[in-house]
Amino acid sequence: MQANPLQKQQSTVDQYVEYLCEQGCMKVSSFIEALQNNEPMPELDPLTYDERAIVLEELVSIMSVYQGKCSS
Repeated sequence: MQANPLQKQQSTVDQYVEYLCEQGCMKVSSFIEALQNNEPMPELDPLTYDERAIVLEELVSIMSVYQGKCSS
């Protein structure tokens, strides 16, 4: 049984979110800022506009736990 396109898209997005989160809290905060400002992000070049928007949404959700405070 094949995954439907939405499942495939979510899987791809999840992989990018996981990769970005592995970079650490401070770096994720800079990724969020870059995405919010539509700055180029070579790490996300393969993604569509919609997928980038989902990555941003996911990162913001994950980072909400930290309430803007990353430990060094």
